[in-house]
Amino acid sequence: MVYQPVPKAAATPEINLGEAFVTTTVDAVVNWGRRNSLWPFPFGTACCAIEFMGMVGSTFDVSRFGAELVRFSPRQADLLIVAGTVTYKQAPILRRIYDQMLEPKWVISAGACATSGGFYDCYCTVPGIDEIIPVDIYIAGCPPRPEAFLEAIVQLQQKIDGERVKERRLLGSQQ
Repeated sequence: MVYQPVPKAAATPEINLGEAFVTTTVDAVVNWGRRNSLWPFPFGTACCAIEFMGMVGSTFDVSRFGAELVRFSPRQADLLIVAGTVTYKQAPILRRIYDQMLEPKWVISAGACATSGGFYDCYCTVPGIDEIIPVDIYIAGCPPRPEAFLEAIVQLQQKIDGERVKERRLLGSQQ
């Protein structure tokens, strides 16, 4: 009989999990999803809406910012873009559209007419939609260029990055 040494136990390989895990917070993940998947609802009543249409086109390509899925139902949108003059007759409709949107929701006021009533100094024009609904971002200009719309989207994304899920829940429960 020939002596055969007992084979050594196979060395267990060292497991390196350094790249297998990502550490983050719930706020960062939720805000990343919200920031990169904005679904705008355009409330266009004047020339500012034409500039918004230019932004959605291929020349300016808003899809780079995750906001290309334009929805014409407030129940499917989370970003309301008010572009143009709003009259007192349209104000209840705008408020109803805002109320029908699901939380979280954001509002962009585009152009001088939506922001401050524009050059209209008459009894029928609302002097700024912030009298009807809360506004997150204002865009200046008459009409604002498509680049201004893109800048507003970027500013809104930065604002969304700074939000906390818990604080937003608390704000929603107070209303």
